[in-house]
Amino acid sequence: MASPVTPDAVRAAYSMISRHLRRTPLFAPPRGAFGVDADVTLKLELFQHAGSFKPRGAFFNLASRKIPQAGVAAASGGNHGAAVAYAAQQFGVKARIFVPEISSPAKVAAIRRFGAEAVIGGARYYDALDSCLDYIAQSGAMQVSAFDSIETISGQGTVALEWEEQSGAPDTVLIAVGGGGLISGVASFWGKRVKIVGVEPEGSRALHAALAAGRDVDVDVNSVAADSLGAKTVGPLVYSVCAPVVDHVALVSDDAIVDAQRTLWRDFRIASEPGGATALAALLSGAFKPKPGEKVGVLVCGGNVDLTKLAEIAS
Repeated sequence: MASPVTPDAVRAAYSMISRHLRRTPLFAPPRGAFGVDADVTLKLELFQHAGSFKPRGAFFNLASRKIPQAGVAAASGGNHGAAVAYAAQQFGVKARIFVPEISSPAKVAAIRRFGAEAVIGGARYYDALDSCLDYIAQSGAMQVSAFDSIETISGQGTVALEWEEQSGAPDTVLIAVGGGGLISGVASFWGKRVKIVGVEPEGSRALHAALAAGRDVDVDVNSVAADSLGAKTVGPLVYSVCAPVVDHVALVSDDAIVDAQRTLWRDFRIASEPGGATALAALLSGAFKPKPGEKVGVLVCGGNVDLTKLAEIAS
């Protein structure tokens, strides 16, 4: 089955939202910097507005849909909420963001700094989503999905388009997966021209489980990266996009994720949150082993880190 999001759809999305985005940099450390005989390039999407890749999908939702008087609403572990809040501020519309109790204070503060109302409640992302859907039913606000919608996937796919414009496509790209909107967008643009490898925490493996089961399924979530990679299911749209294109999903431990955070800060002064460092964790831990000379792209997707925790990791 053909993906509902085509490369041309991603190009159209980029033409609508590029003026709202930062063109985030690529960083190519010397070969061997990560202990592998490969050409590794990092796409530093943590430098995007609101500290993650998420504004790409948020802006395309707001730019391509009719926004009701009640404004917009979203459920989020934090990064999506900050992105929707930022995009809504730029569009001059009301936003209410529902986040679970595990959300980082830094992310909740960002939501409020961008002028949105942050409603905190529930243990996990899907508890916040239930509250969000109740609010939408009562208010008529427009939902901005964190991952399982065509608009969100199309917007997230623009990171691959931008990357290819900057340096050409890598041979393989490592993408951290929570709900799967980012990897779906990248897969929709690159298809099988690039080997697409998802990376998930061992304790939060929604896409890994879906690909094994042949459908989207629920999983338990328990990971240091749960506030950004804590979806209990990827949803049917994400599964349908990823199943025929994603090569495989590598699983990494929480210790490997924290080590990747530490490495990014110690060696390059890049302050990444756990979810943002998860793709690199696959390379550092050996969960993904590149071929000699392979051109490997790693998406560092989020930087909304609690600086106190980062200091503890780095010490």
